[in-house]
Amino acid sequence: MFRHVIPPARFYSQVPNDLIRHPRLNSDAFRLLSWQLSLPADKHESLSATAERAGIKPKAFQRAKQQLRDEGYFHEWKEQGPGGLWRTRQLVSNVPLTAEEVARLREAAPVEPAPTAPEPAAGERTVGEPKDPSVGRHPEEAPGVNTSNPPPPDQADTEARQLVAALRELDPRLCVPRGMLRQLAALAAQWLRLGHTPEAVRDGIRRGLPAVGESIHRPGGLVRYLLREVPPVEAPPEPPKVALMRECTGEHTQPRLFRPVADEGLCPDCRQDRARATQTEATARPATGVRAAVRGAAAARAAMRGGA
Repeated sequence: MFRHVIPPARFYSQVPNDLIRHPRLNSDAFRLLSWQLSLPADKHESLSATAERAGIKPKAFQRAKQQLRDEGYFHEWKEQGPGGLWRTRQLVSNVPLTAEEVARLREAAPVEPAPTAPEPAAGERTVGEPKDPSVGRHPEEAPGVNTSNPPPPDQADTEARQLVAALRELDPRLCVPRGMLRQLAALAAQWLRLGHTPEAVRDGIRRGLPAVGESIHRPGGLVRYLLREVPPVEAPPEPPKVALMRECTGEHTQPRLFRPVADEGLCPDCRQDRARATQTEATARPATGVRAAVRGAAAARAAMRGGA
């Protein structure tokens, strides 16, 4: 596959690769979010208006909106304005945000003053996002390094995400919101980095759950509480001494166990008996040779006398 890419000089948006390659966002959801993120900071346009401009049908818009909400890229709430009127506020971001992070952004957002005129001028909006939103802004300067491919996550992060995604298999009551999965995976990764196994993390969660039959009103908050403090890793028990022993391959009336020093298969007694037998055999060989030499010399002398 060949790729020809020309960096645009103007009128472009920086979109994370994680968002482009997101496995659970369809094309309509990605187009809605990227369209919203490309708008200027002073442009306040609702998500439905963006869908209408993009030519997305109502049913497809509702499906894409739900996907963005489930993955934490879109948040919506109602609040009462300074004039006493209720209004719907929307927030989009290029990274998933939890409900707690959105609450902090709402607290830090500037308070809009009450309208001074009963009717706004033509083309102006009386409600909308703050002029300087905390998320979704364009970077003031392009980064000096290539950030298209971030470093891959380590093994602890990968195992933590898989563990958190399978909480329903651990207990059907653990129906955790998707917006909290990232936070819970970070807490589970701390357990794994300190030496705990994934099964130990599951046991820690399982021991803190209510009894079977009792309901869990906030499963995400409960799992976060259980994973917040990481217990020390227990040292593995020493293997029993019998596990380090081996059965001797020598001849014994009953099986004999011994602790080998290396890879030997004989016990110390059998090794001593074999060493003595080898030494005795080596000592017997020279005596046999001497006796054969004496008999040969005697036969030679007797042959010489007979010949004389």
